[in-house]
Amino acid sequence: MTVAVTGGSGVVGQALVRHLVADGHEVRMLSRSHESAMLADALGARAVPGDVLEPGSLRPLVADCEFVFHVAGVNELCVRDSSLMEKVNVAGVRNVVAASRAAGVGRLVHTSSAVTIGERRGEAASEETTHRGYFLSEYERTKFLGERELYESAGDLDFVVVNPSSVQGPGRATGTGRIVLNVVNGGLPVLIDSTISIVDIDDCARGHILAATAGARGERYILNGSTLTVREAVLLAGEAAGRPVEPRFVPSGLVAGLVAVAEPIGRLFGKELPFCREMIRVMRFGHHYDGSRATRELGLSYRSIEDTLSRLMAWFESEGLLESL
Repeated sequence: MTVAVTGGSGVVGQALVRHLVADGHEVRMLSRSHESAMLADALGARAVPGDVLEPGSLRPLVADCEFVFHVAGVNELCVRDSSLMEKVNVAGVRNVVAASRAAGVGRLVHTSSAVTIGERRGEAASEETTHRGYFLSEYERTKFLGERELYESAGDLDFVVVNPSSVQGPGRATGTGRIVLNVVNGGLPVLIDSTISIVDIDDCARGHILAATAGARGERYILNGSTLTVREAVLLAGEAAGRPVEPRFVPSGLVAGLVAVAEPIGRLFGKELPFCREMIRVMRFGHHYDGSRATRELGLSYRSIEDTLSRLMAWFESEGLLESL
């Protein structure tokens, strides 16, 4: 079966391409650069030059495809200008939808994010949760608008949405993966406690494929395997890494107050802090997602958080990312 993937060079995209190739599919991978094309070849996919912001380049990508997996997106916090994030996360969706409709694609699987659910603080979010009515970050806002764009422009296109929580596992050393690495390396001696939800990177990839083959048309599926506190996650990460990890937990309100003062001062002098008000707002809020619908309706089983962290630490070590004690 011929399938197409956008965002194949990203963390989730690479895992998805590997799984699709292993399943015997002919995979086309949208490639914006020579490096991305080389990666496609290494993964066993065929590189198709293009960009989600260039509609014409999408036609050869999706032609005669049964499934199109639209994974491409920008996930950033603390950016001064979110215009590129909005273009990719919203206009990019519009372009992929239009190309898929024109090509008569069998089904589009859209990678959204669990943050678009918009649950209230302390609420366990499911696919039926009513949005709180405001956004915690520009990323959340743009992914929400991208998902809405899909529903409004899909027309007769068959599509399914997947909403992964925080994706962790081998290959993830950026974003929240970088935070995990810094914690086990002792680079973040101070943390605030909250609730986090995590899905294993391979479970996330399998969830995409199951959504393509078994998902109900027009429905969304949260992909989430574990929900735990930051304290619990730190303890488990330390055990998986085989080293003591003992950051100091401080009141979140104190951190928020300090960052609110320090961030504008730092920017005034041209210095970027490792944290910003947006990031602290997201961290303080926390997230609790229910990924059971994907189990009931798609047949997705989740790895334990211990297994995910163990594999992640082993990968950190293999890449030379774990600092010596």
